[in-house]
Amino acid sequence: MSGAYEGRQIVGMDLHRRRSVLVRMTETGEHLETVRISNDPEYLAQVMSRAGEAPEVVLEATYGWYWAADALAELGANVHLAHPLGVKMFSYRRVKNDERDAADLADLLRMGRLPEAWIAPPATRELRGWVRHRAKLVGLRSSLKCQVHGVLAGAGVQVPMTDLFGVGGQQLLATARLATESRSRVDSVLRLITGLDFEIELFTKLVAGRLRTDPGYVAIQAIPGVGPILAAVFVAEIGDITRFDKPGQLASWAGLTPKHHESDTTVHRGRITKQGSRLVRWAAVEAVQRVASHTRLGQIRDQVAERRGANIGKVAAARELIELVFYGLRDGHIRCLSARTAPA
Repeated sequence: MSGAYEGRQIVGMDLHRRRSVLVRMTETGEHLETVRISNDPEYLAQVMSRAGEAPEVVLEATYGWYWAADALAELGANVHLAHPLGVKMFSYRRVKNDERDAADLADLLRMGRLPEAWIAPPATRELRGWVRHRAKLVGLRSSLKCQVHGVLAGAGVQVPMTDLFGVGGQQLLATARLATESRSRVDSVLRLITGLDFEIELFTKLVAGRLRTDPGYVAIQAIPGVGPILAAVFVAEIGDITRFDKPGQLASWAGLTPKHHESDTTVHRGRITKQGSRLVRWAAVEAVQRVASHTRLGQIRDQVAERRGANIGKVAAARELIELVFYGLRDGHIRCLSARTAPA
């Protein structure tokens, strides 16, 4: 029966780090085969050879899904990526195992109820990899700098400057009277910071070189508070802007819209969902914190902050900034900014 069916087949794949389970079924839900394989493209090709021409395959966006999606696409399958948060809505079974999970994914796709995530093309994934790696390096460097501040605080050394790692700060670090244990720790951390500085600069250049001629990347740098680094975050993380019809969808995808619970006549709107790209939310909030008070974004931030608090003011301004990012990436320019900056 597994090889006799000639219609379009639906394949659900429950992907794990080492092994995966594939369930093949017909468009009507008739079970054809269940196979457990090691995560190897050759084993995957053997199973898919029995799935007919151009099968519909669904897998969840879990750890390490890139290789499977690419391998399936090369085998001629139409690949669908299930959004983990959406799939959880249907996890009401008392019995959970890999076979049932794979079958459920196939059923959701077959019935047209699959919550799909976007499969970024390889070039976008590569750019994301560089941008995210740079962000992680910056986070490591910040952690190391905090360690230096901690050592100085423990030794009772006052730090009068705002940047301990600038010219004045370097002089303080070189001349501070520290115990041998403290001095060795500071010197070790400073060597690590120097190495991270080199790596961060390297990946900054790689990203800038890739995006130098990208019209959306250039356009969104006209937004107050958005420089080359934050612009790269927006371009890499958002990817193809045409998958969003309007700015509100982009803001929702970024997790910058409030939760909405409605039942009968009761409506409750809570805090922002934070369900989306954490890096995009960080970049948007980081940008609006830099803008001056006389700008439109600064006015929104400050006016909302007066009524509802500083954090809500930043989020409100970040949503407005995301709208500008949407039009900049979509059109290659931002008309409202051009109108404001045009000479009288």
